[in-house]
Amino acid sequence: MNADTQAPCNELLLDNQVCFALHSTSLLMTKVYKPLLQALGLTYPQYLAMLVLWERDGLTVGEISQRLLTDPGSLTPLLKRLESEGLLKRSRSREDERVVLVQLTDKGRALQDQARRVPQCILQASGHSAEQLHKLQADLLALRAQLQDHL
Repeated sequence: MNADTQAPCNELLLDNQVCFALHSTSLLMTKVYKPLLQALGLTYPQYLAMLVLWERDGLTVGEISQRLLTDPGSLTPLLKRLESEGLLKRSRSREDERVVLVQLTDKGRALQDQARRVPQCILQASGHSAEQLHKLQADLLALRAQLQDHL
């Protein structure tokens, strides 16, 4: 049999891949967020960084990076942009100059009030109840934890 006449392998069908379901849903979720975040002057990655800082201000770049499961080097340009927008301030630690501390400005803290409507807009766009989304989130967090343990 050549490649054109082989029967499809169900395990390798795109629509049977959990990774593709997660990836494609993530892409669409980001598209739904885009206009909401544009109104705040933020990109999706910037929004995630701001969420971390609204949760706990005064973190190091490394702590933010760890919380977002990203590389500190890729976070630096994003933080510089937020600093140029006046939303945060970066400074070197007095104890260890290699450590960069990140703190919200008054403008960055004020933006949190404007962002409070975003989760409700996402809930409405999802067509699910809050309980359904919380269950989905719990399942995804459990999957993430399992995958982290596997690494």
